[in-house]
Amino acid sequence: MRDFSPSDLKTILHSKRANMYYLEYCRVMQKDGRVLYLTESNKENQYFNIPIANTTVLLLGNGTSVTQAAMRMLAQSGVLVGFAGGGGTPLYMANEIEWMSPQSEYRPTEYIQGWMSFWFDDEKRLKAAKHFQTARIEYLTDVWNKDKELKVEGFNVSDGKIQSALQTFQQRTGQANKSSELLLTEAQLTKVLYKFAANNTGTSGFSRQHQGSTKNYTDKANDFLNHGNYLAYGLAAVTLWVLGIPHGFAVMHGKTRRGALVFDIADLIKDAIVLPWAFICAKENATEQEFRQQVLQKFTDHKALDFMFEQVKSVALNLNRHTNLKGEGNS
Repeated sequence: MRDFSPSDLKTILHSKRANMYYLEYCRVMQKDGRVLYLTESNKENQYFNIPIANTTVLLLGNGTSVTQAAMRMLAQSGVLVGFAGGGGTPLYMANEIEWMSPQSEYRPTEYIQGWMSFWFDDEKRLKAAKHFQTARIEYLTDVWNKDKELKVEGFNVSDGKIQSALQTFQQRTGQANKSSELLLTEAQLTKVLYKFAANNTGTSGFSRQHQGSTKNYTDKANDFLNHGNYLAYGLAAVTLWVLGIPHGFAVMHGKTRRGALVFDIADLIKDAIVLPWAFICAKENATEQEFRQQVLQKFTDHKALDFMFEQVKSVALNLNRHTNLKGEGNS
C-alpha cells in the first residue's frame, strides 16, 4: 500500500469538511503519521485519532498542549487551531486575529483581489454589508422552515412577531446609508429574536451577557450563546483563510477591529442555528458537550460552511461586476 504524505490529505474541500474539535486536558501529538490526542487516567493512557483531512477547526481548552510535529501536520492539512478557555471561550491565542492559520503560498488570489477592488469605496462596502444582512435573513428563514426539530420547539418563522421584525429589518437595511445604521438595525432584530427564544423556552429574566459566566453556570443560555458563537467564528475564519481574504477587511463591524470580517461572516449563520439551540439546550439542561454536538450537527445538516463560502465568493467576485446583489432595493 502506498504511503500518504500530509499534503495528500488536502483533498476534501474545506466547505465539505464535517469536523470541529474542542479538546480539554489532553496532549495533541503526531504518531505514526497521524495526529492523535492523548488522555491520561489513573489506570491507562488512551489515544484517539483526529481525522485532520476532514477537520476545519481545532480548539484547545484547559490543560492542553500540542507538539511541533502535530502542528506541522495540522498546518499541512489546512486545519485552523485556536487556544481557548474552558468551554471554548474566550479565545486566547492571537495570531491572524484569533486563530493560528496554516501558512501556504498557493492559496487563491482572485478573491482578495476582488475584495480589494471595492473595499476602499464606502458605497460599495455598504452594498456588500447589505448583501450579507439580506443573505443572513434568507438563511434564517430557510433553516427555520426546514428544521422539524425547531418547529417542534416553537421556532416558526411565520410567527407574526418574527415576520414583523424581519420586514422592519429588511426595510431599514435597504434604507441604510452607513454601516452604523446597519449595526443598529441588526441589534434591534437580535433583541426581538432573543425575546422570542426566551419566551418559547420559558427562560425568564434573560439578559444577554457577552462575557458569560466563568464560575456561575446558572445562566446556561448565555454560556451556550457564547460557546456557539465561537464555533461560528471558527467556520468564518476557515472560510476567509481558504479564500485568502484577511480578517481585517470588514464591511460592517468597523475598520478599527482587526478581526471584524470574521464577525461579519459568522453573523450569516448565528441567528439561524446558534441562537435557537442555545435556548433549547439551556431549557433541557444540556451539558456543554451535548450543546456543542447539537450545534455542529446542525451546521452540517444545513450546510452552514457551504453557505458562508457561497456568500463571500459572490461578494468578492460579483460586487464590482453586477449591481444586483441582495439588499440594495432601496439604497
